[in-house]
Amino acid sequence: MVGLGWWGQKVLDELTDSARVRPVLAVDPEPAGRARAEARGLPTTADLQEALADPAVEAVVLCSPHRFHSAQIVAAAEAGKHVFCEKPFSTTVADADVALAAVAAAGVQLGVGHERRFEPPVVELQDRCRSGDLGTPLVFEGNFSQDKFLALPPDNWRLSSVEAPVGPLSATGIHLVDLAVSVLGEPVEVWARLATRATSFGNGDTLSVTLGFAGGGTASITAILTTPFIGRMCVLGSEGWMEIRDRAHPEAPAGWDVTTRHRDGQPSTRFVPPAPAVRDNLERFADAVEGRAEYPVTPADVRATVRAFEAITRSALSGRVERVT
Repeated sequence: MVGLGWWGQKVLDELTDSARVRPVLAVDPEPAGRARAEARGLPTTADLQEALADPAVEAVVLCSPHRFHSAQIVAAAEAGKHVFCEKPFSTTVADADVALAAVAAAGVQLGVGHERRFEPPVVELQDRCRSGDLGTPLVFEGNFSQDKFLALPPDNWRLSSVEAPVGPLSATGIHLVDLAVSVLGEPVEVWARLATRATSFGNGDTLSVTLGFAGGGTASITAILTTPFIGRMCVLGSEGWMEIRDRAHPEAPAGWDVTTRHRDGQPSTRFVPPAPAVRDNLERFADAVEGRAEYPVTPADVRATVRAFEAITRSALSGRVERVT
């Protein structure tokens, strides 16, 4: 485990009861991070290279700030360790290409922290899209907003325009970009509007994004960092639609209200109970490492999402429609 901040601790919590993934060592350059791991009875080090040289370590889970991801992925891959990286995988295509090349050259398994793909109603939504149940997917709509960051000190890296460019995107919006990619494929252009309307966050608190996809599909995504939690996604197809509404923040899921409607039918709403999507993602990564199952987020998906991230960042700064390159 690399990085024992808020999300690193959440991942450790999720792995407490896992029969597939066992934390054996924590890496954090900060004494406070190491102290949190030691309080859990986990050995620690400040040196990533020490961890990579440990034969007991089979894989690395990165919960470090975004700017470290590419170099840490390369180091892990070159050491022959499988690597799971929290989102965003990287903020530039150049860094993503270096990391993906290292993973491919080493022949190690890659996982990424897009745990929303592992939520049961999202799995169902993707299955419906692939099977044609909703007809041709036309539009993806999503809103993933929260106010958790209001409690952070002003110098926290998550509020920095350097460490976390386009804050609402790197915090929550990137999950929706990934899901839109999983449904609609390769994005080709984007228009984004970023504003700081109700906080002093250096990287913005309000983001709206429109993504255009090859073939004509569209995604409309909203991410806000100063409104009480709301989580919603919907795919509108030529024969029907499906909407998923979160009852609580995915950090502590309380289940989902799912509504579907097909042509000439009535809307049908049901409750889907909560599930441990964070743990399910890591255990699916472990299954892929051992050849038990394919990992559903492909390197091509990872690269497409990073390409979109970079284009959204450009558009947020320029105010123009930007091509996804």
